[in-house]
Amino acid sequence: MIDTNLIKDDPQMVAKNLQSRNYDFNIESYERLEAQRKKHQTETEDLQAKRNILSKEYGLLKKEGKDDPALNSKIETIKTELDKCSSKLNDIQSSLKEFLLDIPNLPADSVPNGSSEENNIKIRDYGEPQILKGKDHLGITSMIDTESANLLAGSRFAVLIGQIAKLQRALIAFMLDKAEEHGYTEHYLPMVANSESLTSTGQLPKFSEDLFQLTDDYYLIPTAEVPLTNMYRDQILDMQAFPLKLSAHTSCFRSEAGSYGKDTKGLIRQHQFEKVELVQICHPEKSFEALENLTSNAETVLKELNLPYQVVELCTGDLGFSAAKTYDLEVWIPSQETFREISSCSNCTDFQARRAKIRFKEGGTSKLVHTLNGSALAAGRALIAVIENNFDQNSTIAIPEALHDYTKFTSIKV
Repeated sequence: MIDTNLIKDDPQMVAKNLQSRNYDFNIESYERLEAQRKKHQTETEDLQAKRNILSKEYGLLKKEGKDDPALNSKIETIKTELDKCSSKLNDIQSSLKEFLLDIPNLPADSVPNGSSEENNIKIRDYGEPQILKGKDHLGITSMIDTESANLLAGSRFAVLIGQIAKLQRALIAFMLDKAEEHGYTEHYLPMVANSESLTSTGQLPKFSEDLFQLTDDYYLIPTAEVPLTNMYRDQILDMQAFPLKLSAHTSCFRSEAGSYGKDTKGLIRQHQFEKVELVQICHPEKSFEALENLTSNAETVLKELNLPYQVVELCTGDLGFSAAKTYDLEVWIPSQETFREISSCSNCTDFQARRAKIRFKEGGTSKLVHTLNGSALAAGRALIAVIENNFDQNSTIAIPEALHDYTKFTSIKV
């Protein structure tokens, strides 16, 4: 959630920044709701004060064994008015909260302006992309079984078999070990989150259609970012411990609402996929430095797997809802002859912390932390990249040297 003081101080600035994100901020609606809130809050507080004064006066009379029916009737009338006013205030506050929860984070000043991914900027690249003709990862190996998965659960799931299953497990273990080398503490997490957690990190209420809902209050997690960040919800943290660096491997679940017909074949876009997530929680003055650090940590995995990739800075119109600045890591997929996102590394500034009330104290003042997150990496897409970039165009997938100790084999015959 953005700072409402920014809206009050300079609504035009907020509207302009949000417009660069293709978000139409309705200043008039906000000001109308805020005016109604102030009006009813003042009326509620005035009625509460009157009720308290008269109730105290009536209480003193009762202690003296006296009664004043007119005074008692007046108190009851005020209570009725107070109930109505309080109810109206609650409704307005709910509407105002709903309005504010719909607003994305403001882009950082350094983010390039643009309306779509066409305006993203390539920062750097690594490796030499190769072309794979005639086959993709499904054509290369039968150890990725989408037909059985369709029988078990439906489309956009996969069953991995034998050495391919072990290769994915090796990738995950390798990623977790790299994270540990970079100072991240590994966590094993619930793969179910409540609505408060998902609201804190920005998935709810705006993106409910993208989630798998289990009950009224419980959902399957779309990313380990949700539980890792929410571990510190409603807490005041010790500034001396910053930056907090957390990692976790989880299954992730996404309904992929609105993506019908896109990447339905193979492992590119699945309802269930494996991912190693990195999260940092830090001092606000250090968060953009932390973003460079987190992005570099994720890049290390791609470099050591010797996978061609590029780093792209997202423009304002392509930023994720909670992000103020994002770098996408895009790995080369030979069968598609293009780079595909395998990690988004984002600085969410105080957007999530304000929702989750994650704070620290400095100079006796309570302040909001900054939160960051990024994948290192999405294991399914890493698996595709390893298979396709290391296929000899005939019958063998070479295993990257960095994984030999994990797989205990150096190639896969297909």
